[in-house]
Amino acid sequence: MSLSDRTLSLDLPRSLNFGPGCARDAVRYLLDRRCTSVFIVTSPPLAAAADALARPLEAAGVRVSRWAEIMKEPVAADLEVALDLARGARADVVVGLGGGSAMDVAKLTAALLPGTQQLSEVFGIDQLAPRAIALLCLPTTSGTGSEVSPIAILRDPRDGLKKGVISRHLVPDAAFVDPLLTLGMPPDVTAATGIDALTHCIEAFANRRAHPLVDAWALEGMRRIARSLPRAVREGGDVEARSDVALGSLLGGLCLGPVNTAAVHALSYPLGSEFDVAHGVSNAVLLPHVIEFNIPAATSRYAQMALALGVQQLESDLELAQAGVRFLHELNASCGIPQRMELLGVPLAAIDRMAASAMTVQRLLSQNPRELGEQDARDIYRRAF
Repeated sequence: MSLSDRTLSLDLPRSLNFGPGCARDAVRYLLDRRCTSVFIVTSPPLAAAADALARPLEAAGVRVSRWAEIMKEPVAADLEVALDLARGARADVVVGLGGGSAMDVAKLTAALLPGTQQLSEVFGIDQLAPRAIALLCLPTTSGTGSEVSPIAILRDPRDGLKKGVISRHLVPDAAFVDPLLTLGMPPDVTAATGIDALTHCIEAFANRRAHPLVDAWALEGMRRIARSLPRAVREGGDVEARSDVALGSLLGGLCLGPVNTAAVHALSYPLGSEFDVAHGVSNAVLLPHVIEFNIPAATSRYAQMALALGVQQLESDLELAQAGVRFLHELNASCGIPQRMELLGVPLAAIDRMAASAMTVQRLLSQNPRELGEQDARDIYRRAF
């Protein structure tokens, strides 16, 4: 695309930290802010990590409250509990420690803590008022990129669908991406979150809103995840592989604000909303089939994707793009991800209503390189079944 076609806006954390051990620096960051009450949103398996963050803060006289109840993709009730607890603690800093679910709840807690807006008022784009509460995120998975993105996903109680809140006011003040925090991820979570991160990079690169600055992040993210994810799945203690995937995930997260994703994510939402399929698994199953559909509209882009994934150069862009699709099928298999929707408990009879539901996510479908209608969605679901 021509650089004269659009402007690009980058909303990034004021402090972005990456590398093994950098989580230790989060304590100094919080103490330098002279905070008085920190509210940590996390998950039960991360109680020890939350304690490690809390102990030096409490020793310095800071009150620390922990809410470790996020077990799966969040619903509105989770946010309401977090808001009540954070208000009771009079928190002046909210910390998200965990995967995308914990970080998304933390982001919305910080944004809605003053109580001037309700969740129902802020779904969509740019509906949030400026955030008054400080926000810090430490990811323990390598997938969502939520620690640097302006997006939080929550299930809307009015219709049961997963919906996004998109606002620059959701971008954390600080992010600490420490690969050591990901060492405890089990293989299936490592695989699913890694493919989610890869999908962010691919969909930002093959996108109607693609931009050369974001392209550089997306391509480097693809390279690192493709070369190291299988090793991170097999050898969870390999810090080099974990670091590669963590950086790829961070780069994918940086793509989400200025460009965002497209049809893979739109079609994956109904699988999570109705059948509780993990988001990364939904993306993994659908990704090769959506790319195959998109290739006629973005052949050169998908050829470049294939090269970044490690596919050897072929005679034509079309052959290369098709080889990239085969690589993604093989990557899923090597990481132990189910290859078909039927293996995820999704019945064939659900395809029509899933296609209708996916069509409501126009904020993403409008960015897909090829126009995709409801019948196209049905066809893709059937190919993935």
